[in-house]
Amino acid sequence: MKTNFFETLAALSIEGDWNISIKSGAQSRMLVSVLFTNEKVGDNAKKLIPPMVLKGTAQELDEGFFASIENPVKRTASIFANMEQYLKAQETAQLQSKMEQDKKQKETKQKETGDKKYEAQLKKIGELEAAGKYREAYGQLPKVSDYPDHEEEITEKKNELMEKFEDTGLFAQQSQDND
Repeated sequence: MKTNFFETLAALSIEGDWNISIKSGAQSRMLVSVLFTNEKVGDNAKKLIPPMVLKGTAQELDEGFFASIENPVKRTASIFANMEQYLKAQETAQLQSKMEQDKKQKETKQKETGDKKYEAQLKKIGELEAAGKYREAYGQLPKVSDYPDHEEEITEKKNELMEKFEDTGLFAQQSQDND
């Protein structure tokens, strides 16, 4: 005897695992339980999908089995596909979130390091200025391109130092010597 059960099952073109259980009952009636699963899906929610239960005589089941299971199985396969896509998207989002956190931490660390260097330079400039070495202090000023957040501060300090070393420049010393 030839049947086309497996050909019809293959024609559904649905990837997954079939668990089919058949129980014979009284008066030539049968109880068929069909559970379609997909072990590749990592979401445990797949376990919440119940089996389909079909009851009928052998003739009724032969005539209506595939018509009864086709749409529910296709919907279930679609749910599994969405679950898997969701899990992959979640993993991607988590990785990107970690990368963003790492990037922000790195930027914060660089800013803190840069601020420390900037403060150290300002301290050195203050010491040179206190010693009357205005030209050297001017030469130690940080570049605005290195510290764009402190542009106004750097420009003010430049102008302040320029005024001081103009008063104590070469010509200012000569005029003081002549007096």
